[in-house]
Amino acid sequence: MDTIKTMQEQCGQLKLLSTRDQLVDILRQAQKASWTHAELLEYILKAEVIDLEDRRLRRHLTWAQFPYIKSLEDFKLGELTGISDRQLKELSEFHWVHDAYNLILLGPPGVGKTHLALGLGLVGIQKGLKVYYTTMNSLLDALKTEEFMRKSQIKISRVRKADVVIIDDLMYFGASAREQTMFFHLIHDLYEISAIILTSNRSPELWSTLADDPATTTAIFDRLLHRSEVIKMDGDSFRMKHQETIFKEESVKT
Repeated sequence: MDTIKTMQEQCGQLKLLSTRDQLVDILRQAQKASWTHAELLEYILKAEVIDLEDRRLRRHLTWAQFPYIKSLEDFKLGELTGISDRQLKELSEFHWVHDAYNLILLGPPGVGKTHLALGLGLVGIQKGLKVYYTTMNSLLDALKTEEFMRKSQIKISRVRKADVVIIDDLMYFGASAREQTMFFHLIHDLYEISAIILTSNRSPELWSTLADDPATTTAIFDRLLHRSEVIKMDGDSFRMKHQETIFKEESVKT
């Protein structure tokens, strides 16, 4: 047992955490199946690669600050117009991210804009990209308090470091000149460096009406739209169409 304990400690020092935690079971399995040294080493290496990728994925998901996890497999494409299966597959390949294109998802509430954004973000993380999620309202709050709040400094730092930035719900774009200026500088810094996925229930033609300074707003969205794909998602609200009720099919009897 002293030998096993020493091996476990050495596995820990080498960051072979999966092997360290399962070493006794692995050795028993190897003995029972009469594995060769090569087969044992192959098993250990495969298990460590899987464990390393799993820990990387969990670490990057935590960093991304997704409000919840949604996959593209759960996305009900057949209930929408505006995006085809071929287009979704092409977006999932993420060539557009490496070219720093932006993706603008437009549509009424409930049609799946945030689901699609998060689903693509998850694929991006699985492909090794740094993805960060924020609502527009939260982003503006962080910009306003970045100078004196550590939490805001971390948030804006992650936005600047991300390969893909998801900005959810442009409806809540701030109207003050200070907010517009700060947002302009952020978008300017990200321009043609990071890819942005932006959701909104208003069309780009109305974006300039969301703030008091149309000139600054136009400059911001010129950068967002210059290299972009705009997808207009139409259809009934998923949340209403697939509404879950307390009493299901039975009616309440008094």
